[in-house]
Amino acid sequence: MARKYFIETFGCQMNVHDSERMSGLLEADGYTRTDDETAADLVVINTCSVRERAEEKLYTRLGEIRERTAGGPAPLVAVTGCVAQQEGEALLARPGVDVVAGTQSLKRLPALAEAARLSRTKTIDVNPHDDVSFPLGVVRHSDPVRAWVTIIEGCNEFCAFCVVPYTRGHERMRPAADIVAEVREAVRAGRVEVQLLGQIVNHYQAPDDSSCDFAELLARVSAVPGLARIRFASPHPRHVTPALMRAIRDLPNVCRHLHLPVQSGSNRVLQAMRRRHTRETYFDLADRLRDTVPDITLSTDMIVGFPGETDEDFEDTLDLVRRVRFHSMFSFKYSERPNTLASKRLPDSVPEGEKTRRIVALQALQRDIQAELFAGEVGRTHDVLIDGVSRRRAWEVTGRTSGNLIVNLPGPAEWIGHLVPVRITEAAPNSLRGDAIGPALAPAGGEG
Repeated sequence: MARKYFIETFGCQMNVHDSERMSGLLEADGYTRTDDETAADLVVINTCSVRERAEEKLYTRLGEIRERTAGGPAPLVAVTGCVAQQEGEALLARPGVDVVAGTQSLKRLPALAEAARLSRTKTIDVNPHDDVSFPLGVVRHSDPVRAWVTIIEGCNEFCAFCVVPYTRGHERMRPAADIVAEVREAVRAGRVEVQLLGQIVNHYQAPDDSSCDFAELLARVSAVPGLARIRFASPHPRHVTPALMRAIRDLPNVCRHLHLPVQSGSNRVLQAMRRRHTRETYFDLADRLRDTVPDITLSTDMIVGFPGETDEDFEDTLDLVRRVRFHSMFSFKYSERPNTLASKRLPDSVPEGEKTRRIVALQALQRDIQAELFAGEVGRTHDVLIDGVSRRRAWEVTGRTSGNLIVNLPGPAEWIGHLVPVRITEAAPNSLRGDAIGPALAPAGGEG
């Protein structure tokens, strides 16, 4: 009887894609997937250490697994991802943890699990591995419409608040030929959208072709037959080049959306964060982007309550948000992460109550701006890539515009994976509603 695995993922798109990769590796090793952790021979918890209390959430989850599987054969439990890389040997001391695989050791998960199963001893690999290759066609895509494709592993920026360079290692680029081949495979498998992933995705420089920077990579991926849309995350403001702006403008399947994390509107705080851009350069970049691509939508990340942030600094953040006018924003209260420069050098000086006050004010401002921008979409027409059935109404489907705006509309589930021309009729706080005004275009991808 085939062994079964259960996998649970915390965190970002990179972690989701890492889980897709591990699923493919385990299935190639003879496992079958189960959604019931009590039926699994191997339970994999793929962790993220970016959010607050990540370790505590993991330990709580491990306790729940022990309780739910008590009374039956105990599964092997593997902890992977960023917390695994961060905690290393300390995790093996936790009850019920059999395997620890760091962010650079995911390809070794089947071998580590087999060694633990046969020897009945715990196994670990949190060593740095520079090899970023991955077998073609092994990934088990979890989304019926889109595929995530990693182009860069790790990061060299060392922003003061960020744990990623310490958990995912230094920056390593995948060859352009491998990336294009993976995109072709994803389209052949029926995916019509790809999302290129990298911690600083627009810092890409192909190791196999010195002429291929990120803009050129977009051009090569854009040429893959059958690909309807290309997205990418997350770029850094410092590396948005004129060539990248032209690629967004000129390549028809590159989406007219840019997620451009700013983190703060205060130059003093930006310097303390080691972001290496200023509010003035950010304003200039936003203006040049909108001059080059007039219909582009911008989104961002923002941190409030960074060590030393004053009321004046926070007012600068509000001012930046008013001037740039983002279509969406992810905002967070600062929380200290292990090993970061901020945790070692900057006391967490802003009281929790003040952090709460600031984030409430920031989110209220963003809601007002977003409501105005969304209201301006009413009456406009967009091609919407349908990616699912509405969670609220079985007779509705949902999808996204090129600008990454969510649109709900009446339609059949058979439209999933199709582009549908939609006229926007209503604006909600976080999404739009509309009606199809033409036939759904045939899916762009290959065989499923």
